Amino acid sequence: MSTTHTLRVPGARLRYEVRGAGPLLLVFGAPMSAAAFAPLAEALAGDHTVVTHDPRGISGSVLDDPAQDSTPDLRADDVAALLDHLRADTADLFGSSGGAVTGLAVAARHPGRVRTLVAHEPPLLELLPDAAERRAVVDDIVETFRRDGHGAAWMKFMTTSGFDMDGSAPPQGEFSEQDLADSARFFMYELRGTTRYVPDVAALKAGPGRVVIGIGAESRKLLTYPTSTALAELLGTPPVEFPGEHGGFVTHPEPFAEVLRKTLAG
Repeated sequence: MSTTHTLRVPGARLRYEVRGAGPLLLVFGAPMSAAAFAPLAEALAGDHTVVTHDPRGISGSVLDDPAQDSTPDLRADDVAALLDHLRADTADLFGSSGGAVTGLAVAARHPGRVRTLVAHEPPLLELLPDAAERRAVVDDIVETFRRDGHGAAWMKFMTTSGFDMDGSAPPQGEFSEQDLADSARFFMYELRGTTRYVPDVAALKAGPGRVVIGIGAESRKLLTYPTSTALAELLGTPPVEFPGEHGGFVTHPEPFAEVLRKTLAG
């Protein structure tokens, strides 16, 4: 069972949920909302206080300026504000995808707040040898959204990210009004800032908290595999394998939670 709350932060009102009891663990994505992490949060709530939230501009977290970009640094400051609000000096963090990039920004900007960060499959395209070409692909995805809409943009995003698709975009009617709004936020105001983030490796290595890179057991074909392994190599630590692929926390919540528990225990 969860309780739902709101927190005012600069430029936005964050919606967050709290489950369980025990050591504090913040779980988040980007652009995924808190709902995507509910099964994982439930699996962890028996021995952790699990806090999930909708990133700024997504789902129930409303922006003062709807045209404000969502950057990893802004989202990191939101996580720090949540910790302040929860009266927690430190916490363990789990971030997946764009949320992993958020977590890396937290560890760099607010190093004293992080006990252990598990950054699961961060899409850090700037770490790849073909970064310039990857930036051009992202620009093309954004332009596809502007020109052809939600379905075509997601199709291009998924195929260029390495996911197996059947060659056709899903019908527009399969998406809710909130899905469409969240997609617009992602493509117009978030995708570039997240994928072009360059982690401060020196700060991550020097910080008091531990940074662990997570990677899906079935993710080898995905673009986030080389980005994750590249960061792990820069940090000098082997990645930890989690069940499933990029969304393993959705498809395998119980075994995923068990690996996360063991990783946090160190």
